[in-house]
Amino acid sequence: MVKRLQGKSAIITGGASGMGAAEARAFAAEGAHVTIADIASGEALAEELGARFHPLDVTDADQWQSLVAAAEEAYGSVDILVNNAGIVTWGGVADLDEAAFRRVLEVNTVGTFLGMQAVTPAMERASGGSIINIGSTSAFVGGPRAVAYTASKWAVRGMTKAAALELAPKGIRVNAVHPGVIQTPMSAAAGDRTSGTPPLGRLGTPADVAAVVVHLASDESAFTTGADHVVDGGRIAGHP
Repeated sequence: MVKRLQGKSAIITGGASGMGAAEARAFAAEGAHVTIADIASGEALAEELGARFHPLDVTDADQWQSLVAAAEEAYGSVDILVNNAGIVTWGGVADLDEAAFRRVLEVNTVGTFLGMQAVTPAMERASGGSIINIGSTSAFVGGPRAVAYTASKWAVRGMTKAAALELAPKGIRVNAVHPGVIQTPMSAAAGDRTSGTPPLGRLGTPADVAAVVVHLASDESAFTTGADHVVDGGRIAGHP
């Protein structure tokens, strides 16, 4: 049986842990050539999966160019990008430090933009591709003391739609996945800020998100672009 991502070359940012690591495992299981990109060490996971690790600060355009060139040289193409890397800083309008606000936007929003920009020429050379931007349910609703994170994820959602329209004629699809509260180190560090059980009765797992990302990376979603895919157990559907 042919695997869903057989032979495709994928870059996953923030791929060393959490949702990114789950995506890397799912992609490798589906036959993809995976490049794990992260500011943290990902060599052990790459060795486990038979993948490649490339260090990356997503806010650095030159590092993006190096990453894409290395992946294209290793595998002959770049077919998939998962813009997964992200950070959260808690604080409200009245007290959040300006530098902290800017840092969240640099990583979550500018980093996503730079990734899309960097892979577009390679995907054109491959006659198409799939970009999946990891947003958040914070791209739909506001949250107290999360002004920077909320702003960054609304921006990611909007950029996804603009990029989808621009890149469609090149055969490049751009979609967004918006997780709710997922059991990762980042959500654990947030503590009671992310408390409460969604209508489906449990918190999400990285594997829940990875399954949707695999679908959007594969040819199963060939007619899907510019779309929002919420993975939150029904949390933002309405008041139960």
